[in-house]
Amino acid sequence: VKGPSFYELGHDVTAETVYTASGMAAISALLLASSQVIEQGELLVSPASYGETQELIDSYARHLQRVILKREPTEDEASKSSRLLLLDSSAPTAEFETALRTIDSALDLMVVDTTCFSGSSVQIRRVVNRANEQGVPLVMVRSHTKLDSLGAEYGRLGSITFVHHRQRALSGSGPANINELPTHVRNAVRLLGGAALPAHFPPYVALPAYRELARRRQAAILRNSRLATRYLLAALPASMEDGCFAHGLYLTLKGASRFDELTSRRAAAELSDDLERAGFPIRHAGSFGFDFAATEWFRNPATGRYSVRIAVPDLPTSLWNELVAS
Repeated sequence: VKGPSFYELGHDVTAETVYTASGMAAISALLLASSQVIEQGELLVSPASYGETQELIDSYARHLQRVILKREPTEDEASKSSRLLLLDSSAPTAEFETALRTIDSALDLMVVDTTCFSGSSVQIRRVVNRANEQGVPLVMVRSHTKLDSLGAEYGRLGSITFVHHRQRALSGSGPANINELPTHVRNAVRLLGGAALPAHFPPYVALPAYRELARRRQAAILRNSRLATRYLLAALPASMEDGCFAHGLYLTLKGASRFDELTSRRAAAELSDDLERAGFPIRHAGSFGFDFAATEWFRNPATGRYSVRIAVPDLPTSLWNELVAS
């Protein structure tokens, strides 16, 4: 299956993409295929990286030792034989910036989960430029059902994109056969049955208006997110979770007393039910990227604390402000 690129990477970059049936199918195929080119290594991950990705590493990528990245490694720590970095777009801003500074020539491979950034995001471009400057091989994985289907959740689609700069192929200071990784990834997708189908592509993704509409939608979400954060910090400062997310797609609220999983689930349901009865477009739903506000329980992978996550929609700003104030 071949399709149009969801990324806008610039004229100095080409991309080789393998499409999969979901985002988890993409990261799973990549990590399993990496065992064919990396015998043993360390995988640096941010504390708040996506929980299922961390579970996948520990359970099925035994050739990679997961190392929680709490600061930039020292020179002694950076002398390991094989070092990989997983940069997750779901991380809080501080963790994302720390991981970005960790990109250096000592890395053998960098994997970026771009799911929470739009395809034209400045953050993605920063990562691509940094990897290019340091000569680090770069692979981007993504779930496309969140931001790339204009809120329609049209079908399950993921991708693995190998980034090539004009003067640099997928190579570097790491294992000599790292340039064979795309071939091993394609084999893994085939053998695991995780390939995409043509029906998984939103039918409008190649139309000229698509990118402009996607940019406008993302801009509306980010604007609404900033307004909500500003309002809630002033109105309910004790309820706002510490820190903010690099993507700006959702925010989290904590209770007056400490939540566990059950109480956070109940609070998310009651919050959406109350506001929905008042006539607002909000649902108790998992994930994000909807055309309505969505509440769900949330567990911080770094701290283990539970809270309520509010996924910000692209609603008209006046309606969103009224919803937040209620």
